[in-house]
Amino acid sequence: MKTIELNKDKLTIKIFENADMLGKAAAAAVSEKLKTVVAENGFANLILATGASQFQFLEHLQQHAIDWKKITVFHLDEYKGLPETHPASFRKYLKERILKKVQPEKVYYLNGDAADAEEEVAKYEALLKEHPIDIACIGIGENGHIAFNDPPVANFDDPKLVKVVELDEACRRQQLGEGWFPTLEDVPTHALTLTIPAIMNCKAISCVVPDERKAEAVYNTLNAKIETTCPATILRTHPDAVLYLDEGSATKIK
Repeated sequence: MKTIELNKDKLTIKIFENADMLGKAAAAAVSEKLKTVVAENGFANLILATGASQFQFLEHLQQHAIDWKKITVFHLDEYKGLPETHPASFRKYLKERILKKVQPEKVYYLNGDAADAEEEVAKYEALLKEHPIDIACIGIGENGHIAFNDPPVANFDDPKLVKVVELDEACRRQQLGEGWFPTLEDVPTHALTLTIPAIMNCKAISCVVPDERKAEAVYNTLNAKIETTCPATILRTHPDAVLYLDEGSATKIK
């Protein structure tokens, strides 16, 4: 299969044969953007996502000759009340899968089990304002969310950059289905997340979405009305966003 490139509104869509090819292509593109930004500014600010969809992308990204000592990393979200030692912790995920290996200049983690969650999100919002993000590497959930902005809490005009949200059942069932928790009752009901404006404020967005279980969300992202019933539809309005799909996630695209 040849790589297929499409456009929907302002969004570029690239379809690959499998998740590994998708991850490799996205990693190469993000690497080149990081190198360009570092060459121009002397530093770059990067957001990294987590979850099963990011496995291949992160594996390929760390193979590139990136000057990580000139890069500051943020992440998208974290479960509220979950310690970093938990297998589903996004802090644990990022450290083990990439950050301990590449050792960026600075990493700012969302502390999900902070004593005061509202104080934690306020601190993280201040950090984001100090570090305008050059590239956000994100995914799309089975319910169409970006970060933990599920349809019931998503707000395209959110006044906040970071907030505490309640997770909807579809989101929690996805986390269960991916094997991060033994039962639905074990999946946290709340999380700390970057908001949609925080993501859309990023200068470039790389959105990696493999797997056929994401096909419905991808279809809605590209075809539904741009509204919070499918939060990812907002990506179609970003001036520099690329959606990376494989044959599975692109199943419903005609």
